[in-house]
Amino acid sequence: MTKAPTNPLARPGVQAAKIIFLVAGISGLLTVFPLYFFEQRMARDYPPAITHPEFFYGFIGVTLAWQVAFLLIGTDPVRFQPLIAAALIEKHGFGIAAVLLYLANRISSATLIFGFIDLAWGVLFVICYVRLPRA
Repeated sequence: MTKAPTNPLARPGVQAAKIIFLVAGISGLLTVFPLYFFEQRMARDYPPAITHPEFFYGFIGVTLAWQVAFLLIGTDPVRFQPLIAAALIEKHGFGIAAVLLYLANRISSATLIFGFIDLAWGVLFVICYVRLPRA
C-alpha cells in the first residue's frame, strides 16, 4: 500500500488543478491580449463598428486580469481555493451569456465557439474545485 504524499501540493488533484489553471491562464493571455490591436478589424469583420470603445477595452482589461488570477491560482490551488469560486462565475458567465445571445440570434456562431470554450474551462474548474482538499 502506498503512502499518501505529505505535501498537499503533491496530491494528484492538486497537480491537475495546477496544470489546468496554468494552461488556462497562458492560453487566455495569448488569446485575449491581441484583441487590443483588433478594434478596427473587428469593426470591419463584425459590423457595426464598436460604438463604445470603453466597454471593448474594459472587457479586454478585466479578462486579462482574470488570466493573471488563473496563473496565481495555478501556483497554489489549495491556498487560492476561494478565488476558484469567482473563477467559476467568470467562465460560466460568458459561456452561458454566449449561448443565450446565440439563441436570440444576437451573436455569430464564431463568437459562440468562444462561449463553449469558456464553458469547457468552467467544467474543468468545477472538477478542480471538487477534487481539491479543503484549505
